[in-house]
Amino acid sequence: MSDLDFQAMRRAMVVSQLRTNAVNDPRVTAAIEAVAREDFVPAERRSVAYVDRAVPLSGARALNPALVTARLIVEAGISGDDKVLIVGAASGYAAAVVAGLAASVVALESDADLAAQAKAHLKNIANVSVVTGDLAKGHAKSAPYDVILVDGAIEEVPDALIKQLADNGRLAAAVIDGGVSRLCVGYKAGSGFGFDIVMDADAVVLPGFSTPKGFAF
Repeated sequence: MSDLDFQAMRRAMVVSQLRTNAVNDPRVTAAIEAVAREDFVPAERRSVAYVDRAVPLSGARALNPALVTARLIVEAGISGDDKVLIVGAASGYAAAVVAGLAASVVALESDADLAAQAKAHLKNIANVSVVTGDLAKGHAKSAPYDVILVDGAIEEVPDALIKQLADNGRLAAAVIDGGVSRLCVGYKAGSGFGFDIVMDADAVVLPGFSTPKGFAF
């Protein structure tokens, strides 16, 4: 399939999947259109990179549906001077998109193979660094962050992530409540933190968040 075909598929995804579901910020749509999503999935799945569902990567991991990632990015309100932590970076797609919106991005991934893929995919993007570690622990070394984007579904938000937010920072994630995955954005003010629910949406469940003692609904 030619690059021209993929460009048409990318444009169709933005028009039919994203703009019809409140992803209308021109900065965000431009950043999404600038990233070749097909490069972040296995070669045999490039043809389905733009379908409106998760795309398997390896093992139990998958690339989130584009709408999930896009809505999380929109709700996080990322600006050009923000420092962002991506939790669950997988093969690097979300980090590549956010790099076009933020000052700097730390892409955290727990799977060594996926982290290696992310490093390869993002090596030419100067404002992104890929780190490997426990997703639930975040990456305290580079904290505080203006935005933490958890690109997947988790049962609870650990205190470790909340502590790594700057004052007035935002955390966007899909939080599982009663078996339902809900896209949410949380705000930190001093020692306080609270979530607003954005929408129900199926998101890829991330490993390592099943038993943390932290914020939940």
